Amino acid sequence: MAKKNPAPSRRHLPPGVEILHEDDDLLVVEKPHGLLTIATDRRTTGTLYAKLTEYVRKGNYKSRNRIFIVHRLDRDASGLLVFAKTEVAKRALQGHWEHARKQYVAVVHGQMAQESGTIVSHLVENNAQQVRSTRDTKEGMLSRTAYRVLRESAELSLLEIDLLTGRKHQIRVHLSESGHPIVGDKKYGRRNDGEKRLALHATLLAFDHPTTGRRVEFVTEIPGYLNRLLHGAAAPSAPKRGRDHASEKKEART
Repeated sequence: MAKKNPAPSRRHLPPGVEILHEDDDLLVVEKPHGLLTIATDRRTTGTLYAKLTEYVRKGNYKSRNRIFIVHRLDRDASGLLVFAKTEVAKRALQGHWEHARKQYVAVVHGQMAQESGTIVSHLVENNAQQVRSTRDTKEGMLSRTAYRVLRESAELSLLEIDLLTGRKHQIRVHLSESGHPIVGDKKYGRRNDGEKRLALHATLLAFDHPTTGRRVEFVTEIPGYLNRLLHGAAAPSAPKRGRDHASEKKEART
């Protein structure tokens, strides 16, 4: 059985990154906006992956400790990410990732016609790395995004979003094509909306632990920034972070 590690030493904590849970197999963190998950052709340093690799090595460059990518968040999005600490754990998580629950909150332009619904389309990426929907079901990948309106102002809506499939830029494209782009989305939204930060946050992540098989769930609070966009509306209530379905304790255990 995997054992939860002691609280991390402040000396090696990556600045700006909050660690919610760590055990022999997993590292669950809250990523700040503006930080790449992993290196790209244009950016090879200063990524979350690099910061956490340094963390698990505890300053020992000869250490063989490392982390493994399970899933990603867009650079401009914030919220929950899980990394594996062994290749076995990575394969187990990715092998059952379709059963994981991934929930987000986002502030979008306008008011939705319905309080809840599911956006379905086939998504395809062009050579310019732009994602769009296509009617060609053979060319695109089936993508499903469920949403529910939490709050509204005269011009904006706060949505709770369940990512039913995990395609690149799926939430951003689906909301943009529905006529309600995410505030601050420079790629698929309104470039002149005056907001520099993408109003998208991964707030809930639930999955089966790769060793114990128990369902674990992690929740973060809705960032104050998103609520301030809606003219200071109060945040919807949310479970405390780290709830374990099996034990109903505040902190997830494996």
